[in-house]
Amino acid sequence: MAVLKKIGASTLMETLVATVIIVIIFMIASMILNNLFSNTIKSNTRAIDAHINELQYQYLNGKLKTPFSDDYDEWQISVTLFKSNDISHVEFEGKNPNTSQIIVKELRESEN
Repeated sequence: MAVLKKIGASTLMETLVATVIIVIIFMIASMILNNLFSNTIKSNTRAIDAHINELQYQYLNGKLKTPFSDDYDEWQISVTLFKSNDISHVEFEGKNPNTSQIIVKELRESEN
């Protein structure tokens, strides 16, 4: 016959302390995940990138005149033409005042 070892029971206080520690760990993990997801959403620039690409396409096909400014969602977009010597330089800039993000895309063309 095998001898069974008796395991001592935990007190109520030990159980409560262990439960509180587990809850605190889950709360911290939840806050970290929430922060990661909110930063990912705030820094997502796919929509504005696609809109600026569309404006570049319109400019290249003669459908967009410079200077141009527009509001897209929370973004302020400006298109500016710079000329120096025989090179045209078009700057497409998007600014988001809420997140202080700035996206700049450029087109360079030689005038022949």
